[in-house]
Amino acid sequence: MNKPIGIFDSGLGGLTVLKVLAKKFPEESFCYLGDIARLPYGNKSPETIRRYGLQILKFLKEQNVKAMIIACNSASTVFLGENEFEGIPLLNVIEPGSAAAIAASVDHKIGVLGTSATVRSHAYRDTLLKMAPEAQVIEQACPLLVPLVEEGMVNDPITELVARRYLQQMIEQQVSTIILGCTHYPVIRNDLKKVLGDKVSLVESGDVLAQKLATLFDQGVLARQSGNRQIRVCITDLTDHFERLAHQLMHPEPIGQLERVVL
Repeated sequence: MNKPIGIFDSGLGGLTVLKVLAKKFPEESFCYLGDIARLPYGNKSPETIRRYGLQILKFLKEQNVKAMIIACNSASTVFLGENEFEGIPLLNVIEPGSAAAIAASVDHKIGVLGTSATVRSHAYRDTLLKMAPEAQVIEQACPLLVPLVEEGMVNDPITELVARRYLQQMIEQQVSTIILGCTHYPVIRNDLKKVLGDKVSLVESGDVLAQKLATLFDQGVLARQSGNRQIRVCITDLTDHFERLAHQLMHPEPIGQLERVVL
């Protein structure tokens, strides 16, 4: 029996992950849950984020998924070190993202952009230093970037101006690799590159999760699907604005009508 891969995020930013995975694994089905009604997670306490996350993981289990991906960086920080949920493989973005950043960095001068909750947890910093004790890690909370993405302000001078303010310290410290520690940030990759230039490597969640999934398939931990692919996008609040934004973020990958769910 074919089972989908479950993915969740606090909003629509995780669609950047779904888009990458849908392209990398064209035979696989996916079930995405975006918790729009309680966005953002980045300014909430770890206890609240975990409570929300457990509700969503239970929802995904009810959808009969074969694996669960916490695309949300803020939620990943409170589930760090947990590799399964009630017997279902559980993936987060912190550990594979950190490993990818170390591999990409020659001098191990690594920056982390994230929500206030992600940066406050120091999950990336601690994981990076555990993997590479000699690493120099600079963290920067960017609370204004998620609302800008959710409002569709991409390739926008205001977004570039805000990004320049947040990135100033990393530019001064000549950071060579930056982890985009929020699934919304790849949407404004061009705005970030305008500020940073081409010499700085950016690590994105979708790419590192694709590598992790490929390993699980190759090891036989997950069974591959054959035929009858389905991509479901569920959100906890539905408006015309979010409907349009979801299709824009997933383009050119076709998705059907969004489903509103109550957790």
